[in-house]
Amino acid sequence: MDNALGDFLRSRRARLRPQDVGLVGYGPRRVPGLRREEVARLAGVSVDYYVRLEQGRRGPAVSDSVLGAVARALALDEVERRHLFDLARPPAPRTPAQPAVRPGVRSVLDALGGAPAFVLGRRMQVLAWNAVADALLGFSAVPGGYNAARQIFLDPAARTLFTRWEEEVAADAVAFLRLDAGRHPDDPWLTALIAELSAGSSDFRALWAAHRVKDKTHGRKHLWHPATGALDFAYESLTLPGDPDVLIVAYTAEPGSRTAQRIALLTELPAPAMAGAGAGPG
Repeated sequence: MDNALGDFLRSRRARLRPQDVGLVGYGPRRVPGLRREEVARLAGVSVDYYVRLEQGRRGPAVSDSVLGAVARALALDEVERRHLFDLARPPAPRTPAQPAVRPGVRSVLDALGGAPAFVLGRRMQVLAWNAVADALLGFSAVPGGYNAARQIFLDPAARTLFTRWEEEVAADAVAFLRLDAGRHPDDPWLTALIAELSAGSSDFRALWAAHRVKDKTHGRKHLWHPATGALDFAYESLTLPGDPDVLIVAYTAEPGSRTAQRIALLTELPAPAMAGAGAGPG
C-alpha cells in the first residue's frame, strides 16, 4: 500500500485551515490545508523530521510522544490517532487467517432470535449469521462467501437494499476497511480486495482516496426488503474477547415498531439457511 502513512498525513493536513488550529495564515496557498512547516511547528518537531514522516522515511521507530504531538497538531480524533500509530509502526509481515467461529458464538447468534445478527471478520468477510439475518441480507445466496465490502460496491442490488447507501453504508464501509488496512498493511488478500473494488467502482476509488477512518461501533441502517418493505434498524457491534478483528453485529428494532412487526414476517418465511459460514479469504 505504498506510502499509506504519508497519504494519510497529507489528507488530514489538507482538511485544516490555519485558523482551525490557532495559526494566522499569510498569503495565498497553492493547495488547501496546512503547510508542512505549520504542522511541524504545532507538533514541536523539525520540518525535516516531519517531511521524512510524510515521505515514509521515518526510521526504525517513532516515539509515542512524537506521534501524539502530530496527532494533536492535525486535530485527529481517537480512531484517527490509533490509525496513525498503526501506520507509523507496521507489524511484521504476515497473512492473518480468518478465525474459526466458535460454537458458542453461533449459539449467541441463534439466541438473539428475531434480531438479525452476524459475525464480521477481517476484510469485512461475513463468517456466520442467524436465520433472520440471512433472510434479510442473503448471506448464504452468495457463492464463495459473503464479503460486505464487495457486495456494497459491486452488487447493484445493494443500492436498493440499503436505501441510504451513500449516507449510511458506502463511506463507513471504506473507512472501516481503511482501519483494517492500517492494522494489516502486508495482507495480500486485503490488497487484492482493494484492487478489485478500485477497478470495479468509481465510488470506492473516490472514497478510498479520502483516507477517512472510522471504527464500526453503532449506528442506524435503513433497508428495503421485497417481502417487508422499509425497515429502520439501530445496530450495535461487539468485539469478541480474544478476537480483536472479529465483531458480532446485531440489528435491533424498537419493540412494537413497524420494523419489529415487519421483521417478524421474515422469521415466518422459508429461510435459505438457518446459519452458515462464509468460505474463502474474502
